[in-house]
Amino acid sequence: MTASLAAALARTDPDTVAPTTTRRPLPTAGELRGALPLEGALARQVEEQRQAIREVIAGRDDRLLVVVGPCSIHDPQAALEYAHRLAALSPKVSDRLLLVMRVYVEKPRTTVGWKGLAYDPGLDGSDDMARGLEVSRRLMREVVALGLPVATELLQPMLAPYLEDLLAWVAIGARTTESQLHRELASGLDAVVGFKNATGGDTGVALDAMRAAAHSHSHFGLDPEGRPVVQQTAGNAHTHLVLRGGHGEPNYQTTHIQAARRALEEVGLTSRMMVDCSHANARKDHRRQSEVLLDVLAQRLAGESALAGLMIESHLHEGKQALSPGRLRHGVSVTDACIGWETTEHLLLSAAERLR
Repeated sequence: MTASLAAALARTDPDTVAPTTTRRPLPTAGELRGALPLEGALARQVEEQRQAIREVIAGRDDRLLVVVGPCSIHDPQAALEYAHRLAALSPKVSDRLLLVMRVYVEKPRTTVGWKGLAYDPGLDGSDDMARGLEVSRRLMREVVALGLPVATELLQPMLAPYLEDLLAWVAIGARTTESQLHRELASGLDAVVGFKNATGGDTGVALDAMRAAAHSHSHFGLDPEGRPVVQQTAGNAHTHLVLRGGHGEPNYQTTHIQAARRALEEVGLTSRMMVDCSHANARKDHRRQSEVLLDVLAQRLAGESALAGLMIESHLHEGKQALSPGRLRHGVSVTDACIGWETTEHLLLSAAERLR
């Protein structure tokens, strides 16, 4: 500590400083990963799943990547029930579809609201993040043990070290694709990363993000024991564009796909991309996700090779519900509305059959 900094701190009277924050200890990433380790066989499985996704994005595997599951996880028991169903379905479609389960434990908020399982697992504002981290990692490890690749959206860069070894695919959302911190984060991940276009529909920020993430970066970080470090990343060559529409308008139709492909090719990026069937592409009507899926399938069958994947918001039961602890319906989303399992199963079986 410099003499000037020490003097400044000495002049600060704690009795005259109004408290603006409180602090509660959390386990370090190393401690949590030590308590809930990813065993050798499962670690190898995750790497194999990552490689399978890379092959699809690179176009060396002509299957369709499908990231499917609840908008957000609020009930681990319901999430595991969903995972068991998806794991049973996966072998039936694996010749044409590569299924990856959404296990989203963070949720972006436009203003305020429930931020996800990792932040508030009690759904009651108690914000027991230590328990949230433990519950999130345990759930993801159980999904991996079922043989399913795990996908999530990473919002808080400090959360990534607690979970990243379990992840096969990562989303950087529309609100954070432009963030330098998230581009640096993506550059150090082993998982495949999908960058979404901006909420207004602009794809340029996602292309910039892909180029930035492909480069190495030096940035502030924490080691597994929680000590501040300078982190040097190698760069992540396995990124792609995710089209999610913008300002209530879709961007998955033929003209949009062709324009996005040209833009990607012009800057030397992979033209293989994913379409998010929800959000503005479905005009915020979860039931229209099937329309988006069918349109993408038709384009694929007509020879559009740029379409590598789809994202679907799906839960055990259709719709959404208000967050009301103690009165929640089992298997119904508390964030965006989802399609139900029966519809999901029908769509995926039908998609596999059409692609055959």
